[in-house]
Amino acid sequence: MSKPFIWVDADACPNPVKDMLFRAAERKQLQLRLVANQLIGHPPSQFIKAIRVSSGFDEADNFIVEQASQGDLIVTADIPLAADGVAKGALVVNPRGTLYTKDNVKQALNSRNFMEEMRSAGVVTQGPAKFSAADKHAFAKVLDKWLAKIN
Repeated sequence: MSKPFIWVDADACPNPVKDMLFRAAERKQLQLRLVANQLIGHPPSQFIKAIRVSSGFDEADNFIVEQASQGDLIVTADIPLAADGVAKGALVVNPRGTLYTKDNVKQALNSRNFMEEMRSAGVVTQGPAKFSAADKHAFAKVLDKWLAKIN
């Protein structure tokens, strides 16, 4: 059985998360793919590659869903991508360490859609809080747990 891939929805992924993933890919010799509609910088490595997709709506998300397989890790803050990844059997986590599962992704998607409707109706909502050390720690815990399972 081949080793799983790590897929990163890289446009908005915080640098501390990418740095953790770079180290993990090297240490475990895993293929890491940074998918974005712009070129994403990364350290030279035979395991890490940036994939630039066209700038159309959801191009990076669609590419990741098409390429990901059961058992892969998908890192994204995009809830529809998370739902599609979970449906494919991937482990999906956002950069703040929230793990998406069959049990919680539908509710997350409903909440996201509700907030989008509110914004469309002109209700002002706040954006997400600034990425914190606690977020970084929560992500690291999920990543370490996944890495331990794939050894």
